[in-house]
Amino acid sequence: MDFRLSEEQQQFSESLQRWIERDYSFEDRKKIIYSDTGISDQGFNALSELGAISLAVPENDGGLGGSSEDLMIVMKELGRGLVVEPYFATILACEFLRRGNQHAVLEEVAGGRMKLACALNEKDAGHELFNITTSARKEGDAYVIDGAKCAVIHGAQAQGWVVSARTSGAARDEQGITLFYVPAGLEGSQVADYRTFDGQRAANIAFTNLRVPATSMIGSEGQGWEILEAATDFGVAMLCAEAVGAMEAANAQTLEYLKTRKQFGVPIGTFQVLQHRMADMFIHAEQAKSITVLAAVKVNSVPPEERRKLVSAAKVRVGKALQFVGQQAIQMHGGMGMTNEMPISHYFKRLTAIEMTLGNTDFHRSRFIRQPDFMAA
Repeated sequence: MDFRLSEEQQQFSESLQRWIERDYSFEDRKKIIYSDTGISDQGFNALSELGAISLAVPENDGGLGGSSEDLMIVMKELGRGLVVEPYFATILACEFLRRGNQHAVLEEVAGGRMKLACALNEKDAGHELFNITTSARKEGDAYVIDGAKCAVIHGAQAQGWVVSARTSGAARDEQGITLFYVPAGLEGSQVADYRTFDGQRAANIAFTNLRVPATSMIGSEGQGWEILEAATDFGVAMLCAEAVGAMEAANAQTLEYLKTRKQFGVPIGTFQVLQHRMADMFIHAEQAKSITVLAAVKVNSVPPEERRKLVSAAKVRVGKALQFVGQQAIQMHGGMGMTNEMPISHYFKRLTAIEMTLGNTDFHRSRFIRQPDFMAA
């Protein structure tokens, strides 16, 4: 398989880099983080104008119909630039809607008129997205949703949410899960917005007798787990791509620091022990990049059994790499590397958050081991 970018993909990547360098500097980012909403409409609109948003939408719904590889390119550059706009939340929701044929919403997203989020996590569920207590009961031609979701990435900034609920079965059953598209602001929803430690935004959302029409259902009643698992596997691959971009930027900044910081009258980069550490950091990043490309290219084109193995293997390898790269980068920057004034501390925080999103290293290692042919492999 040829993993080199096409000429068009390379040009698109360079366009994103130029936009970030010109309009999304580290100082600009800090202002956005501490603003009331924690995002920039101007930044999100710029991503839309570049075509990054519509890449996630099929051509039949007014989008560009980009591949998972195309979206991987975007996520990598956003990771490199520490972009805090709700891009990941939106394209993850698009993956749900695409699989559930929610065409009207997708058309709005393709036009840059909507930001979306995914309300999937619940308190005490850990990383098990099938552990759902939020309920949805049918009343006539509508469903009534009751329950609560936590740590909804960019939940308060979105105009609509993908919500997982249980229409039958017990908590932790894979059967009985139903997915819904819920417009934000409906009566019966309460949103508590907060800033996360990595500069992103998240929200806790409570649903009390919230009514949505039956047409809001994504997929079939009680059969949502297949879409939920496939879409979040796609999300994991995209997060790995963001982590690769962040690690490459952290490595570049650390290398530059080693060239300029002096001790005993010489740059600390001349010390052999630090050279060895830097080499190990680059090796970790390259290994993470290789398996991320493999997972991102295949995530939507292989059978579920292979998809699960590829995605979990990537999250484990990337998790180990980001921990090593992040910690070594901080250590080589010294105490100042922990301050908010230094970009490297923000890379470290974002990498740490990615490790905990959609399943951490331990979760995905266990998931990989549970696959039926693990011992045979």
